Amino acid sequence: MMTPTDCLFCELIRSGSHIRRDDGFVAIEDINPKAEVHILIVPERHIDTFRQIGEFPPEEALRMLEFIAETAKALSLEDYRVLCTVGPSAGQTVFHLHWHLLGGRDLSGRLPALALVEAEGEE
Repeated sequence: MMTPTDCLFCELIRSGSHIRRDDGFVAIEDINPKAEVHILIVPERHIDTFRQIGEFPPEEALRMLEFIAETAKALSLEDYRVLCTVGPSAGQTVFHLHWHLLGGRDLSGRLPALALVEAEGEE
């Protein structure tokens, strides 16, 4: 898999290309948005996929979830979707754990699995 030296998201974190940063996590605008608001939530610490979430101590994993919720609040999102793909056959193309925060329009008519594939499919 990727290492921090050849990872696109690690480079974006280093370059300061983010809209929010706090406590080891950053929020980055998706370059190919699939919703009116499409933000990527990325831990600064590189792990390849959600399969490795056990590498985060429980308090760090909780902070990551809180960062996602705080980012949604900061963007004034009332209703939104949070997605995480795991592995190539699920559509993961950048191997650095990240979450998609999608909102800004009615997403209720879209199936979660379809939205997930569409969110990752063109990254």
